[in-house]
Amino acid sequence: MPDKILIGYGQGFWGDSILGPVRLVREGPLDYLALDYLAEVTMSIMQKLKGRNPKAGYATDFVKMLERTLPTIHEKGIKVIANAGGVNPEACLEAVLELARSQGIKGLKVGIIDGDDILARVPDLVADGHPMTNMDDGRPLSDIQDRLLSANAYIGAFAVAECLAQGAQIVIGGRLTDPALVTGPMVHEFGWSKTDFDKLAAGTVAGHIAECGAQCTGGNFTDWRKVEDFVRIGYPVIEATPNGDFTVTKHDGTGGLLNKNTVVSQLLYEMGDPERYLGPDCTADFTSAVITEDGPDRVKLSGIKGGPATDSYKVSLSYLNGYKAMGQLTVAGPDAIAKARLCADIVFGRLELDGCKFEEHEKVVEFVGAGVCHEGILESNDPPEVVLRVGVKCPDKQRVNRFGMELVPLVTSGPPGVTGFAGGRPKATEIVGYWPALLDKEQVQAHVRVEVS
Repeated sequence: MPDKILIGYGQGFWGDSILGPVRLVREGPLDYLALDYLAEVTMSIMQKLKGRNPKAGYATDFVKMLERTLPTIHEKGIKVIANAGGVNPEACLEAVLELARSQGIKGLKVGIIDGDDILARVPDLVADGHPMTNMDDGRPLSDIQDRLLSANAYIGAFAVAECLAQGAQIVIGGRLTDPALVTGPMVHEFGWSKTDFDKLAAGTVAGHIAECGAQCTGGNFTDWRKVEDFVRIGYPVIEATPNGDFTVTKHDGTGGLLNKNTVVSQLLYEMGDPERYLGPDCTADFTSAVITEDGPDRVKLSGIKGGPATDSYKVSLSYLNGYKAMGQLTVAGPDAIAKARLCADIVFGRLELDGCKFEEHEKVVEFVGAGVCHEGILESNDPPEVVLRVGVKCPDKQRVNRFGMELVPLVTSGPPGVTGFAGGRPKATEIVGYWPALLDKEQVQAHVRVEVS
């Protein structure tokens, strides 16, 4: 058993900078590289892509990142854990194996974890007495079941550990939890059991701190003037030990800021009950953590307590919840805000004149530049220009598209100073609704398979 392992977290979401993982691999020592590509809405997007193309439905950025790093990863023996498989881990596996072969890398073991995607099973599960009611408002799933786009259970760390135990150097999962990407290697390397609740809780806390990438090393930090060299900001590295204590650090010579405050800021991110943070492997008491600065760019956490996991998995479902369109124009010159307000009134007045009325809850009007992000907090001003953002949402796609036709005409039939219409007419796009639910763990079975390039 090693006395410590180094786990870099190089991707906070699908769209994070490719330089995060690239630099983690190149600029310092690393045993594992963890990469999170999924969010609730991402799964529905991937499901739609897979419906159009059976070889799609995974995070293609993952393969692009490996194009630049796989030789170094293979040479250094770095193991990669990613939930980049989305709703099609099989296709992601094939893409990575094809890449390895094209780069002449032989003997690379690539594993996949699936079983989280339960979309096709939803009707049978509901019929068998698993209602999957909405956790927020108690609505029955039957309210939106015919509009479902995706349904995925959150799989935990032990599936990751099993894949590593089978020799995988690259582990590709579907809806693995963000902390499982860090806890899984700890379980594998340190031999933790399913009843080592304190240690599993420590792994969960470590993964929670690192899951947004550079957000714990100075990104999005309130005291941003103290953050040095945002260009070369260092992504987090978890230095983990067998007893569950761990240190948050980053590669030497990288930019950013890592201290107790940056770590605590991320620890409080997306927080429910801090004494009972729920995950598929355990419950974690975030308030039990002893947090100390252990030298420059080193924050140590110890004493974390945990308890048994619940008997259910959280399930993230998404569904079609109508259509929306959003457009914008720039309004410049004297009385910019007054003219922008008039523009919005003109748009909705003309729509109503043509028999296309939108209720107040179906429309949004914002004046960017006039303090809309802190409305009611900061004193309003009279800027020389504002950006008018106006949009609608409703179940009727044709009505939404009709709205899109009335924005650009303001250039010649509204008040003076209207510009910035190069984007053309806004088009109706689908609104993805989020449906959180619970499902008995007995109904979900993760499957692991490893193949060789």
